[in-house]
Parts: sequence; C-alpha cells; structure tokens
Amino acid sequence: MAETNGAEVAADVPVVAPVRRRDPQLRRISASDIADSVAAGLRDFQAAPQYGLFFGGIYAVGGVLLVMAAASWGMLYLAYPLAAGFALIGPFVAVGLYEVSRRRETGEPLGWSAVLGAVAAQSRRELGWMAFVTVFIFMLWMYQVRLLLALFFGFQSFALRDFLATLLTTPEGWTFLLIGHVVGAVLSLVLFSLTVVSFPLLLDRDIDFVTAMITSVRAVTTNPLPMIGWAAIIVVLLIAASAPFFAGLFVVLPVLGHTTWHLYRRLVVPEAGG
Repeated sequence: MAETNGAEVAADVPVVAPVRRRDPQLRRISASDIADSVAAGLRDFQAAPQYGLFFGGIYAVGGVLLVMAAASWGMLYLAYPLAAGFALIGPFVAVGLYEVSRRRETGEPLGWSAVLGAVAAQSRRELGWMAFVTVFIFMLWMYQVRLLLALFFGFQSFALRDFLATLLTTPEGWTFLLIGHVVGAVLSLVLFSLTVVSFPLLLDRDIDFVTAMITSVRAVTTNPLPMIGWAAIIVVLLIAASAPFFAGLFVVLPVLGHTTWHLYRRLVVPEAGG
C-alpha cells in the first residue's frame, strides 16, 4: 500500500477505462432475404391496414401540397424535382410503420395512442436528429436543382409547356437532365445508405444517431448488391406510385416501411437478451 496526502491508496489496483458500448453487429443477406422481407411487409400491411393508409396518406398529401405550392408560385416546372426530392424524406414518415411492425413482432397491442405516442417520444430524441439529416439533404437537392437551372437556362421562369420543350429538344435540356439525374442518384444513394438501417435501429435501441448512421452505411457496404437492389426497387415503386398524383403512395409507402423494418431485423444482430 502507498500513502499519499495521508490517504492510503492501493498501488496495485488497475485503472478501469470506461466500457464502450459495442457497435451493432451485422449479418450478410441475399436477394431471398429481401423477398422474404417484402412478403412480411405485405402481411403487416394486410394485418393492420389502417396504420399504413394513415401514414401513406400523410406522405401522399404532403406531395400534393408541394406540387400545388409550386403551381401557385408559377413554378410548376419544379413539380418533378420536388416530387423526386420529397421521396428522400420517406424514411422519417415511415417511423410509425416501423413501430407497427415492431409491436406485431413482439406481440404488443396495437393502438393509435401507442403507435403515435412512440413516434412522438422518439422524435424528441435521436430520431429528431435523423429527421434533420433527411430534411437537410432534401434542401441540398432543391438547391442543386435551382443552381443547375440557373447555369443552363439563366434566371428566368418558364411556362410548363415551354420548359418541357426546352428540356426535351435542346442540347442544354438534355445535359441538364443528365447532370440532374446523376446528382440526384448520388444524393439518393447517400441518404439511403445513411437511413435504411438507422431509423429502425434508433426506434429499436437506445443508441446515438451517429452510430446509427455508421451502422446503416456498414450494412450497405457489407451487402452492396442486395442493398443497391433494394434501393432500386424503392425508386421504381415510388415513381410508379407517384405517377397518379401520388395516390399509389397510400399503399406503396406502408409496404416499403414495413419491409424496411423486417429487412433491418435480418441485417442487424439482436442485442443479447433482446
């Protein structure tokens, strides 16, 4: 024993460093896991359609309001990029659907107060930061659209017919479309990688949003082909669902949301005792 300032200190007691929580462990998946997750998502929607129609309706109405706002501002030519960018915030809207799937999985009772209460509680925690991330990337998307419009066509407004004619019949329009879609694809892939696992993970566990995003990116890089395939499926379904004035989102969004939960459960190893 050593004596320091009149107090006895055990010289051989090791200093214990703070224990760092282990990062979530991941599994490898295949195309069959995605197919099984889609089937499970369809079952969840069929078992509790009222929740899916509610959250899908919120998303569809939001898309309609954005297009109506663009029309009222005389910028209907922005309807397509607005609709495409609006798809970027889908993962946040689907949080309630993750909660429905989680409760069905664990056998907990379903109810509006329970589902909406869980969403409200989580939105004030780390999920709120993830919502900020999605909105920030949506803003980046719209800023780059405006920047490209200014670079290729100058600071002018277009009637929708004139804009479509310029877009589809001129070299400037073709180049604008090419660059815009490439930039949009990159932003979409970035956001998909950041959110595909992070939103359900934050709902499921007490974890910080940075770790959740890192885990989500790891899930994509660990399973690049299946996850890029899943991203492509999401894009195709959202485009098809948005075509009839967003009406298809009433069904497509809930199925995608429920599917994402089941895919998360296949990607991330449950906690010990969980």
